[in-house]
Amino acid sequence: MDLSWMAWTWPTAAFFAFIALSIMTLGIWEYFSPGGNPRDGIFLINTTRGDRLFISLLGSAFIFLGWLGLMNAELYWPLIIAIFWSVFVFRYV
Repeated sequence: MDLSWMAWTWPTAAFFAFIALSIMTLGIWEYFSPGGNPRDGIFLINTTRGDRLFISLLGSAFIFLGWLGLMNAELYWPLIIAIFWSVFVFRYV
């Protein structure tokens, strides 16, 4: 399989490995505890664990893209903001 079309750097591989690991972890969690405890959060939408993972990943992507577009600085601050965003989503959404 030829994957030379993509720049596979260590950060790129770590990113995709993290996404795959997150999805596998949620799959195993769902196997042992079915249902995902759907709940209505502050956004007033019914979400499960998978929905909250998707919302946190999508929001994190926008945080990083916005930071790169507006600040063009190191990515430590958006990483911290994205972690807080993910904790917020899993806790309150």
